[in-house]
Amino acid sequence: MNYHLLLDNFTNPAFLFFVLGILAVRLKSDLEIPNNSSKFISLYLLFAIGFKGGQELAHSEFNMGIIWAVLFGIAVASAIPLYTFFILKKRFSVENAGAIAAAYGSVSAVTFVTAVSFLEIQHQHFNGYMVAIMALMEAPAIILGVLLIKIFGQDNGPQMKLRKVVNHAFTNGSVLLILGSLIIGLLASEEEARGIEPFTTDIFKGFLAIFLLDMGITSGKKLKDFLDSGKFTAIFAILIPLINGAVVAFISQWITDSAGDRFMFAILAASASYIAVPAAMKIAVPKANPGIFLPMALAVTFPFNITLGFPVYYWIASSL
Repeated sequence: MNYHLLLDNFTNPAFLFFVLGILAVRLKSDLEIPNNSSKFISLYLLFAIGFKGGQELAHSEFNMGIIWAVLFGIAVASAIPLYTFFILKKRFSVENAGAIAAAYGSVSAVTFVTAVSFLEIQHQHFNGYMVAIMALMEAPAIILGVLLIKIFGQDNGPQMKLRKVVNHAFTNGSVLLILGSLIIGLLASEEEARGIEPFTTDIFKGFLAIFLLDMGITSGKKLKDFLDSGKFTAIFAILIPLINGAVVAFISQWITDSAGDRFMFAILAASASYIAVPAAMKIAVPKANPGIFLPMALAVTFPFNITLGFPVYYWIASSL
């Protein structure tokens, strides 16, 4: 592996702001980002990524390669919860196993956004349709997680309508915004897109840095709850994303010739949802404990991916 790649990642200002957030919690500082500001920045990042992805898609030629890429993304989002559920079921209740499996099968929009910044530093391009694939990968994992709980639960699973879960997966705010922004970016002319370019492009990295500062503060607060849950959760939260990301980075060479796209597929496979899945599980599986799967995804998997995961996945993707 190119160790300069690893060093560049550790000196990335966005990552260093994430570290600052964790440090602020450890030092018991009163540093915090107001909730309304944090929500606005989250919405802005999703909007900017979706809109730019739509613009990229508008300049892409629609072909079978895009269809295969979409099907591959959905297959990855379906396969991960299926195999991880049976590993988790040996240690956790069916409800918790299903919720964790759904979280790791689903994707993290924030990790995706951070990966975009990482690729820009490497001067590497990725195709706009990856944004649509990211949004489409949210729902299959959530649906499969709920179905597995329904099949293997002792009381025949939670009493809820699957249709309601499916609807929530697609109308979740983050999914709706990124898909909507993608479509708007696709429909907007190049001249109209240039009119808002200072907002969608020029200030993007600054907002990302502030957002990762907030994520660092949140991760630092969740870390204690996670550590109390035992060693198995720590091993799972690092090893499974690493395996998923590395395997998908390798397999995706048969799906796309773009190193940037292969890296993005790896990121989608390695990331874990801590927004859409917790929201969906609160409705569908109230017995699942968010105190386990939320810190796993946010306090361990997310920091691991943006520190060590990114260079590993990029090295595999670019070496093929």
